Amino acid sequence: MKRHLPIALALAALTATTQVNAASWIWKYTGDQVAAGGTFTTADQPDSNGRYEILSIAGQRNGIAIKALQPAGTAIPGNAPYKVDNLIVLSGNQLSKAGFGFALADGTYCNPFGDGGKSTEYLSSRPYKDGAGKETAVSFEARRAP
Repeated sequence: MKRHLPIALALAALTATTQVNAASWIWKYTGDQVAAGGTFTTADQPDSNGRYEILSIAGQRNGIAIKALQPAGTAIPGNAPYKVDNLIVLSGNQLSKAGFGFALADGTYCNPFGDGGKSTEYLSSRPYKDGAGKETAVSFEARRAP
Protein backbone atom coordinates (compact mmCIF):
# COMPACT_ATOMS: atom_id res chain seq x y z
CA MET A 1 0.00 0.00 0.00
CA LYS A 2 2.83 2.42 0.80
CA ARG A 3 4.25 2.01 -2.72
CA HIS A 4 1.07 3.56 -4.20
CA LEU A 5 1.01 6.58 -1.87
CA PRO A 6 3.55 8.67 -3.89
CA ILE A 7 1.59 8.03 -7.09
CA ALA A 8 -1.70 9.00 -5.42
CA LEU A 9 -0.14 12.18 -4.02
CA ALA A 10 1.31 13.09 -7.42
CA LEU A 11 -2.09 12.61 -9.11
CA ALA A 12 -3.80 14.70 -6.43
CA ALA A 13 -1.27 17.51 -6.89
CA LEU A 14 -1.66 17.43 -10.68
CA THR A 15 -5.46 17.57 -10.40
CA ALA A 16 -5.29 20.48 -7.96
CA THR A 17 -3.03 22.53 -10.22
CA THR A 18 -5.09 21.98 -13.38
CA GLN A 19 -8.47 22.92 -11.93
CA VAL A 20 -9.75 26.34 -12.96
CA ASN A 21 -11.57 28.40 -10.37
CA ALA A 22 -14.82 29.41 -12.00
CA ALA A 23 -17.87 31.51 -11.27
CA SER A 24 -21.45 31.06 -12.45
CA TRP A 25 -23.45 33.94 -13.92
CA ILE A 26 -27.04 34.46 -14.99
CA TRP A 27 -27.48 36.60 -18.11
CA LYS A 28 -30.25 37.81 -20.41
CA TYR A 29 -30.97 40.29 -23.13
CA THR A 30 -34.13 41.46 -24.83
CA GLY A 31 -34.94 43.59 -27.84
CA ASP A 32 -37.44 43.85 -30.67
CA GLN A 33 -38.53 40.22 -31.24
CA VAL A 34 -35.42 38.97 -29.40
CA ALA A 35 -35.20 37.27 -26.00
CA ALA A 36 -32.04 35.39 -24.99
CA GLY A 37 -30.72 34.19 -21.68
CA GLY A 38 -29.04 31.50 -19.69
CA THR A 39 -25.86 30.97 -17.73
CA PHE A 40 -22.15 31.66 -18.16
CA THR A 41 -19.19 30.14 -16.48
CA THR A 42 -16.36 32.65 -16.15
CA ALA A 43 -12.98 32.82 -14.55
CA ASP A 44 -13.50 33.38 -10.83
CA GLN A 45 -11.31 36.48 -10.73
CA PRO A 46 -11.28 39.41 -13.16
CA ASP A 47 -8.24 40.47 -15.15
CA SER A 48 -6.40 43.69 -14.30
CA ASN A 49 -9.10 45.69 -16.14
CA GLY A 50 -11.96 44.15 -14.15
CA ARG A 51 -13.07 41.88 -17.01
CA TYR A 52 -14.12 38.26 -16.57
CA GLU A 53 -13.42 35.74 -19.33
CA ILE A 54 -16.48 33.72 -20.37
CA LEU A 55 -15.43 30.06 -20.46
CA SER A 56 -18.73 28.37 -21.31
CA ILE A 57 -22.33 29.26 -22.06
CA ALA A 58 -25.75 27.61 -21.86
CA GLY A 59 -29.23 28.88 -22.56
CA GLN A 60 -31.50 29.79 -25.43
CA ARG A 61 -32.45 32.55 -27.86
CA ASN A 62 -36.11 32.80 -28.84
CA GLY A 63 -36.60 29.22 -27.65
CA ILE A 64 -33.66 27.81 -29.65
CA ALA A 65 -30.90 26.16 -27.61
CA ILE A 66 -27.40 27.60 -27.48
CA LYS A 67 -25.03 24.97 -28.82
CA ALA A 68 -21.53 26.43 -28.29
CA LEU A 69 -19.50 29.47 -27.27
CA GLN A 70 -17.55 31.08 -30.13
CA PRO A 71 -13.81 30.92 -29.31
CA ALA A 72 -12.30 34.26 -28.25
CA GLY A 73 -10.24 35.87 -30.99
CA THR A 74 -12.48 34.56 -33.78
CA ALA A 75 -15.51 36.03 -35.54
CA ILE A 76 -18.85 34.30 -35.73
CA PRO A 77 -19.53 33.15 -39.32
CA GLY A 78 -20.79 36.10 -41.36
CA ASN A 79 -19.32 38.79 -39.13
CA ALA A 80 -15.67 38.99 -40.18
CA PRO A 81 -13.52 40.87 -39.28
CA TYR A 82 -15.25 41.46 -35.92
CA LYS A 83 -13.66 39.01 -33.48
CA VAL A 84 -15.30 38.28 -30.12
CA ASP A 85 -13.32 38.55 -26.90
CA ASN A 86 -15.81 36.80 -24.56
CA LEU A 87 -15.24 39.34 -21.79
CA ILE A 88 -17.79 40.78 -19.37
CA VAL A 89 -17.70 43.15 -16.40
CA LEU A 90 -19.88 43.20 -13.29
CA SER A 91 -21.50 46.61 -13.71
CA GLY A 92 -21.94 49.57 -16.01
CA ASN A 93 -21.50 48.79 -19.69
CA GLN A 94 -21.05 45.07 -19.17
CA LEU A 95 -20.26 44.10 -22.76
CA SER A 96 -17.08 45.03 -24.57
CA LYS A 97 -17.08 46.37 -28.12
CA ALA A 98 -16.13 42.86 -29.30
CA GLY A 99 -18.68 41.08 -27.09
CA PHE A 100 -19.22 37.36 -26.97
CA GLY A 101 -20.45 34.93 -29.59
CA PHE A 102 -22.42 31.75 -29.66
CA ALA A 103 -23.90 29.19 -32.03
CA LEU A 104 -27.54 28.13 -31.91
CA ALA A 105 -28.92 24.67 -32.58
CA ASP A 106 -30.63 25.91 -35.78
CA GLY A 107 -27.30 26.93 -37.38
CA THR A 108 -27.48 30.67 -36.69
CA TYR A 109 -24.87 32.63 -34.74
CA CYS A 110 -25.19 35.58 -32.36
CA ASN A 111 -22.72 38.24 -31.27
CA PRO A 112 -24.04 40.55 -28.54
CA PHE A 113 -21.68 43.49 -28.03
CA GLY A 114 -21.52 46.90 -26.41
CA ASP A 115 -20.69 50.24 -27.98
CA GLY A 116 -20.99 53.68 -26.41
CA GLY A 117 -23.22 52.51 -23.57
CA LYS A 118 -25.60 50.66 -25.91
CA SER A 119 -25.88 46.93 -26.46
CA THR A 120 -26.55 45.32 -29.83
CA GLU A 121 -27.01 41.78 -31.08
CA TYR A 122 -25.62 40.77 -34.48
CA LEU A 123 -27.48 37.72 -35.84
CA SER A 124 -25.87 35.77 -38.66
CA SER A 125 -27.61 33.04 -40.63
CA ARG A 126 -26.79 30.95 -43.69
CA PRO A 127 -25.22 31.63 -46.13
CA TYR A 128 -23.18 33.70 -43.59
CA LYS A 129 -22.38 36.59 -45.91
CA ASP A 130 -20.13 39.01 -43.99
CA GLY A 131 -22.02 42.13 -42.97
CA ALA A 132 -25.43 40.83 -44.10
CA GLY A 133 -26.63 39.87 -40.62
CA LYS A 134 -29.34 41.63 -38.67
CA GLU A 135 -28.45 44.08 -35.88
CA THR A 136 -30.95 44.61 -33.08
CA ALA A 137 -30.63 46.99 -30.13
CA VAL A 138 -30.93 44.98 -26.92
CA SER A 139 -31.04 45.53 -23.21
CA PHE A 140 -28.35 43.32 -21.66
CA GLU A 141 -27.78 42.36 -18.04
CA ALA A 142 -25.71 39.77 -16.25
CA ARG A 143 -25.01 39.02 -12.61
CA ARG A 144 -23.02 36.47 -10.69
CA ALA A 145 -25.17 33.64 -9.46
CA PRO A 146 -25.66 33.41 -5.70
